Amino acid sequence: MQQPPHTSRRRTGRLAGLTAALAAVVGLSTLTGPGAHAADNPYERGPAPTESSIEALRGPYAVSQTSVSRLAVTGFGGGTIYYPTTTADGTFGAIAVSPGYTALESSISWLGPRLASQGFVVFTIDTNTTLDQPDSRGDQLLAALDYLTQRSSVRNRVDSSRLGVMGHSMGGGGSLEAAKDRPSLQAAIPLTPWNLDKTWPEVRTPTLIFGADGDTIAPVSSHAEPFYGNLPSSLDRAYLELNNATHFTPNSSNTTIAKYSISWLKRFIDNDTRYEQFLCPLPRPSLTIEESRGNCPHTS
Repeated sequence: MQQPPHTSRRRTGRLAGLTAALAAVVGLSTLTGPGAHAADNPYERGPAPTESSIEALRGPYAVSQTSVSRLAVTGFGGGTIYYPTTTADGTFGAIAVSPGYTALESSISWLGPRLASQGFVVFTIDTNTTLDQPDSRGDQLLAALDYLTQRSSVRNRVDSSRLGVMGHSMGGGGSLEAAKDRPSLQAAIPLTPWNLDKTWPEVRTPTLIFGADGDTIAPVSSHAEPFYGNLPSSLDRAYLELNNATHFTPNSSNTTIAKYSISWLKRFIDNDTRYEQFLCPLPRPSLTIEESRGNCPHTS
């Protein structure tokens, strides 16, 4: 039997309404699906982090490496570049890492694959001479980043707008010098740092300083603590003092250093707020942490 015209119109209207509602639901699920956060933050790399993933010896990315001869560069002593093997995720942020006084690249080489496997290009360097002072090491860190982004074989894998520096001892003092000289850096991590300069009002780079409670070469009372205290109070900054540790603790694979360094680099180089949970609230004293200070929540 033929339906009255008004009944057919009602069914057509209901069908159109259901179609529109379904489209809205599909659209909403698209916005809130796995790719939504990545769309909001184009620098986000890797899966959502967990406590175990940032404490692991290796992250989600397979890593390759290439050696850079000191004869092929100017301004620093060559080194090793560690980088995620995949090209599917686009470019990555990058970090240059300096060793300390009298030390070679090998003393900080463990950081290369550990950080790179979390989604960074990492350049562990040798300095021009092992006796170079912090201001020179700061210049060398910047020269290494310039080489990495402009001339290296992996330059197309690096986002030159998302760079950071790390260093141990005088290399840590050098990372502060580099941050002072190049405010565009996104993160700095001095490891048991040494420097005669104690005040850093010029620094605009989010900075995480590691001290060691048993450091007799760069005691925290005259180095790491005043460095932290004399950074601008408005800066995103943190101080983490390692428990039962020495000046040379950063020269060996260390889960506490890796965990909080990864979180800091992800948070500020990748703008990845998924890692804020590991930085704020500040970590409590533990078997590996003597104390921590910082401004939470972060604002950068």
